[in-house]
Amino acid sequence: MTSGESDGQARSTADAVARRSYGKLVAFLAAGTRDVASAEDALSEAFASALADWPRNGCPDNPEGWLLTAARRKLIDFARRRRTTELAGGELGRLAEELESAAANDTAGEFPIPDHRLALMFACAHPSLDASVRAPLILQVLLGLDAAMIASAFLVSPPAMSQRLVRAKDKIRQAGIPFRIPEREELPERLGAVLDAIYAAFAEGWADSGGTDVTRRDMAEEALFLGQLVTQLLPDEPEALGLVALMLHAEARRHARRNAAGEYVPLAEQDMSLWNDAMIHAAEGLLVRASKLDCIGRYQLEGALQSAHVYRRRTGEANWPSVVQIYDALWALSGSPVVALNRALAVAEADGAAAGLELLESVQADARLTEYQPYWAARAELLVRTGASAAARAAYEVAIGLERDPAVRCFLQKRQSALADSSLEPATNRGW
Repeated sequence: MTSGESDGQARSTADAVARRSYGKLVAFLAAGTRDVASAEDALSEAFASALADWPRNGCPDNPEGWLLTAARRKLIDFARRRRTTELAGGELGRLAEELESAAANDTAGEFPIPDHRLALMFACAHPSLDASVRAPLILQVLLGLDAAMIASAFLVSPPAMSQRLVRAKDKIRQAGIPFRIPEREELPERLGAVLDAIYAAFAEGWADSGGTDVTRRDMAEEALFLGQLVTQLLPDEPEALGLVALMLHAEARRHARRNAAGEYVPLAEQDMSLWNDAMIHAAEGLLVRASKLDCIGRYQLEGALQSAHVYRRRTGEANWPSVVQIYDALWALSGSPVVALNRALAVAEADGAAAGLELLESVQADARLTEYQPYWAARAELLVRTGASAAARAAYEVAIGLERDPAVRCFLQKRQSALADSSLEPATNRGW
């Protein structure tokens, strides 16, 4: 193997471990000190050290353990710099003891790393933290997402999101918020933020239509894993079951979202033979389990929408009035502009494009939709169907400018170019 190949392999291994183990390592490093920011900084420096060391000396047999040891040493360095305080002195001693113990108990560097991710997620969802930052904080701490990406998912500005995240991490450390799974009576006020973060992470991964972006694909897989972890902890929590059902339904169609040429394929045109029947079956089973618990919620309704889309495609039955009813229930629960947008599209299918466009225009003043690509794509489609070609072309232009995925952007450009074709069919529903 050449040095270039060795360097590439080392970098590839480091990147893979970073994607797979980031949250697990941060959770373990921060579990004792509750200093999430320092754990993140230490792990970032450890990754940098790996990129410098592994190409020269080869990848270690246990890269995750190597990174943990390196990050612990970085934490000790951080604590030494802050040694003027009694707390820092205590941190230094504890970290040194942990490092020496790990080395003594496992000289081969294969010591197991306890998985504290779920405990960290619930710490980030602590009621003493502002409700608006709980889910974003989980996304950054568990998955390593930057503030800009998180801000996009929650329709706020990156600077505002960055400030919220910094303040939240400071509060966890200063207030000594414990890293533990809450008692049953504590769950209702904390579970929602955990599920919201998992959903947002999956949605970000789902944004990569073909699964070609490794980071995003891993994000979707990680979100599904975390959702299943929650259902194992809380097997009778209907919203956790509903969320996993929603993700399984969506993930089941991943390989049908692009054709052989790599072009984006909307739900209505997907090859159903490419759908993962096992995932769909599992999702349906979870929805049935959740329905028997007699406590309806957002994620069960979102999962029911996925089920309705599958039923419509497989049977050919136009079930749009039922879909509208589900969106009515979702709107009553959330009041979300995204729900209003999707409800307008469902109404357009059930009652005509004009009715859908009227509903869409009722939410256009919401500032959160200004840079939300699906809103502009939906508006363009409905304008096309009502004959307003010039306005549709302008809406498409905005949607194209906002779209990050090249395949979806190309799809929108083709729709825009085909405005003169009266056979143009609506295709804004991405299968959510």
